[in-house]
Amino acid sequence: MRHRVSIILASASPRRKQLLVETGYKFRVVPPDIDETSFLADDISSCEYTERLALAKAKDVAEKYPDCLVIGADTVADLNGQIIGKPTDEKQAEQITVKLFREPHKVVTAVAIIRLSSQTEIVESDTTIVYPKKLTAEQINAHVQSGCWQGKAGAYAIQESGDKFVKKIEGSLSNVMGLPMELLRRLLERVD
Repeated sequence: MRHRVSIILASASPRRKQLLVETGYKFRVVPPDIDETSFLADDISSCEYTERLALAKAKDVAEKYPDCLVIGADTVADLNGQIIGKPTDEKQAEQITVKLFREPHKVVTAVAIIRLSSQTEIVESDTTIVYPKKLTAEQINAHVQSGCWQGKAGAYAIQESGDKFVKKIEGSLSNVMGLPMELLRRLLERVD
């Protein structure tokens, strides 16, 4: 994928970076400087919430690099309308894991693309349904003790634990990993 302008990924996520690299994009990483905890999830859908955050991340970086195409993204798990982000500690990781791995849940990722100099601003979200395996108390405890839940929406990473945790998905696997590549491709085609 070739673009006439420089692309910046406004994310510190190693998974998002890996997905872009594997797909052949040329870009650099500039993490945004925003306080995600200041964004309230009350009374809005998971799509709207992730779109607001993805836009805020992209705008924060785009202000410093107005001629670049800046990609921002945000991912949450959605269990029956309840937005579940990243756990802050082991106790919260355990609570989230117990809750999410009882029934199907959605993973929602929003992608925002901004280029201030051309007044480009696009944001859309993608949803994948995850059908979890029933986890034993021992599996949940081992997962929490491993620490691999840190920095991950829904307290898990499908690319690291999918076989153990997930029966099947409906939708984009890369969406569950944090960057829906099919959606990103469509959005980038709109700004070519």
